[in-house]
Amino acid sequence: MTKNKAFWRLLLALSLTVFFAVIWEGLRFNYDFENFFQQDDPDLAFYQEYRSTFENDNDYLLLALGNTPTIYDSLFLERALALEKELAALPGVESMVSLLQQEEPLIGPFGVRFRPILDWSSREALEKSAQRLSEDDQWSGNLLSDSDEYLLLLLKNKQLIGKEAGDSLYVAIESAVSSSGIPDYRMAGKIKAQGVFVDLLQKEFSLFMGLAGLWVLFLLWVLYRSWWAVLLPFAIIVLGIFWAGSFLLATGGELDVMLVMQPPILMVIGLSGLVHFLNHYQNSLRSGMPKEAAVASMSRELTLPVFLTALTTSLGFVSLYFTQITSLRWFGLYTGLGVLFLFLALVTILPWALYAFPPLASSQNHRWARRWDKALQQVYDQLRENKAGISLGFIGLSLLAGWGMARIQTNGYIVDSLPEDHPLKEDFTFFDEVFDGSKPLEVSLRIKDPGRDLFDYAVLQEIERLENFIQENYETGNVLSPLTLVKAVNKAQNGGNPRAFALPSEGGFERMAPMLDRWIRENDRELWTDSLDAGRISARSPDNGSYLGHRQHERLADFVDRELDPDLLQVRLTGTSFLIDKSHEQVTEKVFAGLGFAFFLVALIVGLLYRSWRVALIAMVPNIVPLIWVGGVMFVLGIDFKLSTSIVFAIAFGIAVDDSIHFMSNLRMLLEKGMGLKEAVRRTFLTTGKAIILTTLILSSGFLVLAFSELEIPWFTGVLVSLSLLFALLADLLWLPLLLRPLQKHLHNRFGAINPEKQTMRK
Repeated sequence: MTKNKAFWRLLLALSLTVFFAVIWEGLRFNYDFENFFQQDDPDLAFYQEYRSTFENDNDYLLLALGNTPTIYDSLFLERALALEKELAALPGVESMVSLLQQEEPLIGPFGVRFRPILDWSSREALEKSAQRLSEDDQWSGNLLSDSDEYLLLLLKNKQLIGKEAGDSLYVAIESAVSSSGIPDYRMAGKIKAQGVFVDLLQKEFSLFMGLAGLWVLFLLWVLYRSWWAVLLPFAIIVLGIFWAGSFLLATGGELDVMLVMQPPILMVIGLSGLVHFLNHYQNSLRSGMPKEAAVASMSRELTLPVFLTALTTSLGFVSLYFTQITSLRWFGLYTGLGVLFLFLALVTILPWALYAFPPLASSQNHRWARRWDKALQQVYDQLRENKAGISLGFIGLSLLAGWGMARIQTNGYIVDSLPEDHPLKEDFTFFDEVFDGSKPLEVSLRIKDPGRDLFDYAVLQEIERLENFIQENYETGNVLSPLTLVKAVNKAQNGGNPRAFALPSEGGFERMAPMLDRWIRENDRELWTDSLDAGRISARSPDNGSYLGHRQHERLADFVDRELDPDLLQVRLTGTSFLIDKSHEQVTEKVFAGLGFAFFLVALIVGLLYRSWRVALIAMVPNIVPLIWVGGVMFVLGIDFKLSTSIVFAIAFGIAVDDSIHFMSNLRMLLEKGMGLKEAVRRTFLTTGKAIILTTLILSSGFLVLAFSELEIPWFTGVLVSLSLLFALLADLLWLPLLLRPLQKHLHNRFGAINPEKQTMRK
């Protein structure tokens, strides 16, 4: 690398910077719940068709209004009614459901009359309403809490409402509720959750960038103690992040709960690569090499190894593309490309900087270098004396950790990312405990026989059996379906008797047929199609996690297969909650499938580097260890597989394998110079080993910045990736040298090592 070439590379970097500055569009944050669905899942395609026929099951807001000791207070009910009317008039609100204005029909000898379910026109009327509601299971837990302390308003907003419109609507709702005179209220739903998450993302982005930036500056100062060796490398890293961010925004990307982690991750990865370059540069200076020759040697000997480590790190992230989950795919792809942007920033700017500024070496660095060499030599001596014990230790711990990892269950929740004490999560928990739940449940109903429809008596009997099973299996309260209308008509014919809210006898059903036909046309409630050949069961259930949810779904499928007649009714579970449960189940399988592909590519890269599949396999063994050990730690700590933890393995592998590549690259260089395996391993251990330790400490401490997050995904990523990197360090320094011993003859033949018999490691 000459000064002239360094200058032209600098011009390339400046040109890229100008280009990305011109196309810069500003930061965009977003939280789209559906970005966590499996995009190649046929159940997603089915749900998209299903909601185009009926409605999106997640476009609602639960609003609980509380009054102590009971909601049966006329002043409270007047305020609640005024609030309901105000909310119903807001742009973006499609409908309101509550007991406040709802009426139930009563069929008598003189026709149909309607009475309010909740009547507070007088004290006596209110007492009668309270008595009726206490005896009627139709509303308890659904629109009225069991304790009678909370009244539920179910607000349905515009279908598939956008982020900005949703935020505006929620602000208007919050303003109306806070000024209603009702101090005790709880809200949960999509338009609230997405606003809270985006606010958190913006806060977390600023926090991560600030902490990561300060930490990188601190580490650079500790390592180099020179103003230019702190500010200029930091500027190079920031520039690479700027390129990556501009590319993301220019291609339509947005910062979500995953991509908000990208800048701090890139910052510590960039610092790691920079340390490898500067460590080699300093070693050359200490050996007496002139500055120009040291820069040329650094570029010549490290550009390929650092590129390979950048490539393998990038592949680790890109392997997330196999998950088919939009949020994970774009995080993996954009972060993988960001790593390559950082490498480009390093190789285009750093050589010119080292030519332009004074050397880094100092007497203090020499003293620390001698201490490093002495300490590493002692470790290496212990390594040679305890070969069998170390190998058995790694194998034994890996088997034990693998046993624990195999027993980890997959389990996730709708609002998994939030801490337990976060107000939004507490609100969702409130609705799970006080009402039927916060988790939507949707079941598709279809008629196969063209001679029947949903209101055929035999079909209704099947729906009744299905509803009863759903209520028991999913712990739901009241459910809505075509059968609901039939039950309501039967109740009306029996003077409003709550025990008559049931499917009548076949004779009773035939008698209600004329009235039922009219009510079917007037009261669709988006529960059936005009042709009556398709419908839905809709309910809410507590969010008990995807582990239990998966088993509930399996029991439902088994019940449908065993108990229902497919010629009468075809049943299929669907909805956003079902898709999220599936995503938690599938993401682990998909991540490890992508990880297998990344493992193959990395092994191929190492194999091509050494032109030997045996070397490639040996080099990969230590990189399995940190993944298995992290799985063991998860088992011990009771951490489940889910969206927020499975991604750790892909990230950890991509970064951890860098140590092996640096170790093997330096070893190959020494072997090609004619050095025997024993001495080549020792030299690599003392030189590259120091760089590996430094970069591991930098990366681990940098990832721990994410542990300051309030969101679960960044927290798990920071802590578990940090642990995996420390485990990778142990495997590469303590086990990889021992694994290479059986390959001595093969390496000698491949690279021409001298006198291999005399260079054999002591047994």
